[in-house]
Amino acid sequence: MSWFKRTKKGIQTPTEEKKDVPKGLWYKSPTGKIVDSEELEKNFYVSPEDGYHVRIGSNEYFELLFDDNKYKELDKNLTSKDPLKFEDKKKYPDRLKDAQKKTGLKDAARTAVGKSMGENLVVACMDFSFIGGSMGSVVGEKIARAADYSLKKKIPLMIISKSGGARMMEAVLSLMQLAKTSAKLAQLSDAGIPYVSLCTDPTTGGTTASFAMLGDINISEPGALIGFAGPRVVRDTTGQELPEGFQTAEFLKEHGFLDFITHRRDLKTRVNQYLDLVLNRPMREKTA
Repeated sequence: MSWFKRTKKGIQTPTEEKKDVPKGLWYKSPTGKIVDSEELEKNFYVSPEDGYHVRIGSNEYFELLFDDNKYKELDKNLTSKDPLKFEDKKKYPDRLKDAQKKTGLKDAARTAVGKSMGENLVVACMDFSFIGGSMGSVVGEKIARAADYSLKKKIPLMIISKSGGARMMEAVLSLMQLAKTSAKLAQLSDAGIPYVSLCTDPTTGGTTASFAMLGDINISEPGALIGFAGPRVVRDTTGQELPEGFQTAEFLKEHGFLDFITHRRDLKTRVNQYLDLVLNRPMREKTA
């Protein structure tokens, strides 16, 4: 005789009454530390036990940098075309539609202007969740237009890089963005308008080879992967074993590629204090 016997057949629980555990309730860092997702958010998406900086997107960075999360988004409706009629496992337009539906983004970068510690700042931020943060024509055009806006309004520019490199589906059109964005940043430099480059995890490929390393000051978050080609490609090309920590933010700072590394909670304050120094403005104090 069985302990339990179903007296009715076909019993089903309505979907709205199912007690599934909500997704994202806990986060596990690469070092194995478990942290509550709400605690993680309150700690600027940094694991409080090991300091691991969780990968975040433009929404979170805008909230961190702009006062009261108030900003005006620039060129928000720009979308990519398919001039090369590219197709791999799927057609490029279909891949774009899938990425837009999955992420709620138009492309792999967003640009905005708003007050940061009371002063105007233009921010261009890449989103890795959109096709690996790959840089296509839209990303290059948005960054170029953000630089134009900074030039016209005489407002400092900050670019937050988070990218796997150039977008292969746009081939040479993607590579052209390296020259276009570099030229725009040169115009800012000639006009004496500061440009701050923040490298986050990962900053690789054409992004590293262009605007990510052209800042008046180049900074990073702890532990970020920064480089042009991956470690395996570098090892095979040079025929040498790579030093420990190669391509981490700490390694690059030690060898002069970065000016400083900052914890995410200090990012807003440190960036604005640097701008005060180079613009010869009174130093602002940290705000809540």
